[in-house]
Amino acid sequence: MDHSDRTMLGDKALQSHGGEKPHIWSSLEGGPRIDIGKQIFCNRSLNMRNIVAIGFDMDYTLAQYKPETFESLAYEGTVRKLVYDLGYPQELLEWTFDWKYMVRGLVLDKKRGNILKMDRHKYVKVAYHGFRELSKEDKVGTYGNTFIRDSFDEPDYALIDTLFSLAEAYLFAQLVDLRDNNPGKVPEGADYPRMYKGVRAAVDLCHRDGTLKQVVAKDPKRYINEDTSIVPMLKMLRNSGRLTFLVTNSLWDYTNIVMNFLCASHKLEGGITCKFDWLQYFDVVITGSAKPGFFLEDNRANIFEVEPESGMLLNTDNGTPMPQVGSTSPKMLPKGLNKRYRVFQGGSVGHLHKLLSIESSTQVLYVGDHIYGDILRSKKVLGWRTMLVVPELEREVELLWELRDTRKQLRLLRNERDLVEDRVHHLKWSLKFGSLGDDEKQNMISSLGELESRRDQVRLAHQQAQGDYHQKFHKIWGQLMKTGYQNSRFAHQVERFACLYTSQVSNLSLYSPDKCYRPSEDFMPHEFHILPS
Repeated sequence: MDHSDRTMLGDKALQSHGGEKPHIWSSLEGGPRIDIGKQIFCNRSLNMRNIVAIGFDMDYTLAQYKPETFESLAYEGTVRKLVYDLGYPQELLEWTFDWKYMVRGLVLDKKRGNILKMDRHKYVKVAYHGFRELSKEDKVGTYGNTFIRDSFDEPDYALIDTLFSLAEAYLFAQLVDLRDNNPGKVPEGADYPRMYKGVRAAVDLCHRDGTLKQVVAKDPKRYINEDTSIVPMLKMLRNSGRLTFLVTNSLWDYTNIVMNFLCASHKLEGGITCKFDWLQYFDVVITGSAKPGFFLEDNRANIFEVEPESGMLLNTDNGTPMPQVGSTSPKMLPKGLNKRYRVFQGGSVGHLHKLLSIESSTQVLYVGDHIYGDILRSKKVLGWRTMLVVPELEREVELLWELRDTRKQLRLLRNERDLVEDRVHHLKWSLKFGSLGDDEKQNMISSLGELESRRDQVRLAHQQAQGDYHQKFHKIWGQLMKTGYQNSRFAHQVERFACLYTSQVSNLSLYSPDKCYRPSEDFMPHEFHILPS
């Protein structure tokens, strides 16, 4: 991957900066330096000159929610639904939520009550049962069968690939511990899969009845990060001749509040005066899109035009205004709203392409935060170009820079460990198959004992140093994009499906809208040993 050290290659790149934090210069004329945490990283070459339209998701893409408040709100709402609607004990209301505990890229084993982190080959490297770490023996015994590789997909597993899912993963772990320690306190017949199903049902109830969004709408500043770079970014893209569009699963009323806050919000006694000025930054806005189904080419969902002032849905003929019952002409937009800026609900990607006059899917760049809901479907099904927003990335690359010397020491320890193990193996082979005299044999046995002792010391030192290194990123799950020396499952998905990835959507404003993004050179493992110094 482009942001991380590919062992030797990455360390050389970092060392080339000397003691200064790595950066690049903005491709905009007279632009500032771009710190590594704000850079856009490239998996597949992308020439922005070929992009006609740039689209955005809203939640966790344009609108970055504050985990300490929003995730806590989601957790508390889910707990209340479990207690008051699904029959769980009142003591759940006293539980607390550690919003830093879970990370994206984890997998929930619904059948066994386990939370897993695996590498790109789907080997489980870290495993917890509830909040109890599984021993190496239990982990290997459960997931170490190399003859029958588990797919780790639904229905037996749940993938934690969106920040929205962190609270439910934490709550599931708490319920696992509750059932193990006090089985009589959970509803009758509630095994691990049913408990997970209950958590999902509670989350869905929160979304269906508007519990979460009503609270956020009353005080967006408490739950959403302000980003003054979003409007300049959108202006820059539009001034470059690009079409821009918004596709969100949120409905119009909530979308308007959030976008007002991000683009032109005005605080009035705890509320928001909702205007429609922000619509000028988009050619098409589609709310209630029901992604990922929206991206399916055979999707036959109807598309309705939204009347912004009232929120009323108006019938359309595949996006084209049509007369309403009792009227002989299409309903006009409210005075002051430019007819060029149109808001819809529902529909499919076919409607969007028609509204924007898109001739080829490769002319579209879509920016989202969800690997499966935004990136995989739009990339794999449609052939859109994609950019994934990974807010955690900024801290990750900053730590990679700060810990560059530690990584160098880890590599030296690993090399020493491999060298000693090779020497141990060679001596054992010589003792078993070589023609040796008594004295020579005795000397080898003595040397073997010393080497085995040294091997154990180096192995322990390496394991401890590697554990300490990963805990710098996260005390439980380690580095987001790595599992040991392998790319993590999450990193593998990013590499496969995201043409570009970055920490914030507004990082686009730091680059020329006509930039040609290129990935770093790929290296096979054998090539690292013959890289030029």
